[in-house]
Amino acid sequence: MAQGTVQVTHTGTSRWRRRTGEYASLAAALEAAAEGDVLTIAPGTYRENLVVERSVTLRGPEGSPGSVRLAPLDGVPLTVRASAVVQDLHVEGQDAAAPAVLVEDGTPELLDLRIVTRSAAGIEVRGSARPTVRRCTVDNPAGIGIAVVDGGGGVFEECEVVAAGQAGVSVRGGAHPRLERCRVHHTSGAGLSATGDNSSLEAVGCEVYEVRGSGVQITARATAHLTDCDVHRTTSDGVTLDTDAVLTLADCRIHDIPENAVDLRSRSVLTLTRTTVRQFGRNGLSVWDPGTRVDANQCEIFDSTGDYPAVWVSDGATAVLDSCRVHDVPDALFVLDRGSRADVVDSDLSQVRNTAVSVSDGATAQLDDCRIRDAATGAWFRDHGSGGTLNNCTVDSTQTGVIVTKGADPTVERCTVDSPAEAGFYVSAGGRGTFLNCRVTNSGGYGFHVIDGSRTTLRKCRTERCARGGYEFADAGADAGAGSGPVVEDCTSDESAGVRTPGAAAAPETVVQTTAQSPGLLGVVPEQRVTAPEPQRAAGGPETSVRTSKDVLGELDTLVGLESVKREVRALIDMIEVGRRRQRAGLKAASVKRHLVFTGSPGTGKTTVARLYGEILAALDVLEKGHLVEVSRVDLVGEHIGSTAIRTQEAFQRAHGGVLFIDEAYALSPEDAGRDFGKEAIDTLVKLMEDHRDSVVVIVAGYTAEMERFLSINPGVASRFSRTITFGDYGPEELLRIVEQQAEEHEYRLAQGTADALLKYFTELPKGPAFGNGRTARQTFEAMVERHAGRVAQVAEPSTDDLTLLYAEDLPELP
Repeated sequence: MAQGTVQVTHTGTSRWRRRTGEYASLAAALEAAAEGDVLTIAPGTYRENLVVERSVTLRGPEGSPGSVRLAPLDGVPLTVRASAVVQDLHVEGQDAAAPAVLVEDGTPELLDLRIVTRSAAGIEVRGSARPTVRRCTVDNPAGIGIAVVDGGGGVFEECEVVAAGQAGVSVRGGAHPRLERCRVHHTSGAGLSATGDNSSLEAVGCEVYEVRGSGVQITARATAHLTDCDVHRTTSDGVTLDTDAVLTLADCRIHDIPENAVDLRSRSVLTLTRTTVRQFGRNGLSVWDPGTRVDANQCEIFDSTGDYPAVWVSDGATAVLDSCRVHDVPDALFVLDRGSRADVVDSDLSQVRNTAVSVSDGATAQLDDCRIRDAATGAWFRDHGSGGTLNNCTVDSTQTGVIVTKGADPTVERCTVDSPAEAGFYVSAGGRGTFLNCRVTNSGGYGFHVIDGSRTTLRKCRTERCARGGYEFADAGADAGAGSGPVVEDCTSDESAGVRTPGAAAAPETVVQTTAQSPGLLGVVPEQRVTAPEPQRAAGGPETSVRTSKDVLGELDTLVGLESVKREVRALIDMIEVGRRRQRAGLKAASVKRHLVFTGSPGTGKTTVARLYGEILAALDVLEKGHLVEVSRVDLVGEHIGSTAIRTQEAFQRAHGGVLFIDEAYALSPEDAGRDFGKEAIDTLVKLMEDHRDSVVVIVAGYTAEMERFLSINPGVASRFSRTITFGDYGPEELLRIVEQQAEEHEYRLAQGTADALLKYFTELPKGPAFGNGRTARQTFEAMVERHAGRVAQVAEPSTDDLTLLYAEDLPELP
């Protein structure tokens, strides 16, 4: 019953129709109203489910905002199916399965509504409805703030979502709203979310902040365009794109993000124009997977708060930076993995604490007309297959201008390195590289420093005012093969002796330098501390394994510790191999379930063993590809009914022919699940495992106790796994061995007594929830390298021992 009355005023011209009338309920007033009538509601609380099906105006009294409360006990408080005007109402809903305001048809106007509810959605627009929503506020801590679904659209102007239990604004099912000058904050899910084919979202002048998730999340072939928007103070990534998503950001600002400012993968495409990214805890731009691409023009990425590269490109992705600035970051650009590529044009990379450009694992980077300054290393091409081009670039005020190591082979042309502290160009450990028309000035060390017999080509290069000499070459020793060493043509120096080559004639000619190795080599730049997850290979094109199962098992054996794990894996592989041999002999083979459960603490090698397991199965022709696809709850569980099954199917499809590794699988079945969609992911997963038992291997992993609970309450899942493999925590001796391996890999040595100090350190180290096992060992080594660098940097002429020996004093303090 209503506590007030409703006055209906007819606005038509017919003399035969009544001019006014008063009704005791909203339903009666709407029944009596005609098209064009104005319904003015007296102050009070109305426990009615209001349905507006005529083009009327429904409003509260002027001058008394919030005095009319529409608050039924269940169902949808307000449904609009016509081009009506609804204004100045306070709407309250209590039905978790229904929205508070539902717009199903027409082009209505919703003005100055205050929606305080615990509903499935504060406002839901669907179907052919195209409302204009102005100055409305949604407070819905139980569900979605604003949902636009199933082809719906409309314009939202100056609206605010002040709280949401899920996404602030959710767009799906081919919907396409436009947001103008809206604010979305204090949500438990993404601030703005768009997912699914033909779904699109446009936002202009909007602000997203204080969200417990991603600020903007575009997935599953949806598109979005944000202009002049702010995204900040999220608990997860600022912007997330996944699975063929397309997003354009123009004149936007993304800042104060504890994780990745922008993360995109799985063939998503991002275009950024005049956008700033700052104060991010992990990567400013994180780009993964073949077909994934980011194009940034006139953007600025700066002021990192973490220890990660500002731009991370891996697993076959592509990044293009044109007229951009990257500064005040630990590392500017990291490009990893074969097929990954970065193209940087007319851009500035400055104030970089470690490496401005790092290229590794077969990746490619091309820099044209770029400026690098104030970095420890300008560009580092790290290993075999890694390369690219530096063309017409300047490198100023670095420790080392360009480093080429371990078989990398870039082309550096018309580049200038000015004022390096140690060397302009440094090539070692079998690095190659071609340097054409390059120049080094004012080096505190050498201009070009090539050692280890590296087969480097220098043509028409020039050095000036280099403190230790323009060119220094050192051979690979007595074991070097014929033809090793650099090839130098038409290079000059301001030194009176020119290029110092043995027996060089006065006229320039091609020479191979063989002078003895000098002391005073470059200080080793520590490997960047990157703890991003191992890149996933896309299902479309993982490289076919060329190693035999014996080779891969050999790599498994080299892992520190894990003896019981190795025995379990070998026993399973033996069963599979013997089964295949019995089949070839015409005998029955025992049925072996290949799906596994991995239990144990973080950092105990579960992901690494899963990767090797997949490679072994591929080598045995049990799996087609053997690649690893790693997912967690966030990759499988959607925000609404039906989306979870789609996400799970897509993840399973990416893993086709390989291994689907589900980390923290117990999160799919939380103890207080209620109506949680994790059960839908489990049910979908069980069916897919049955339907595709021969094409995908599933490994679920997590803490031991939590995984035991997960399997006990999901018997359908437990029945599909052949065995559980437990990964024990590492002991002090094993942690010491990991540090020793890290030191060997990075060309460091442990001084006398350091091993004993490490053993004592790991014995006394607290083993609480934050203990990371192997990760802790690697972090300890990285901390030692940092302390070593701070110590050796004060030595004017460090020896090789100074540069390589780690002492007990380099150990960090116990937490």
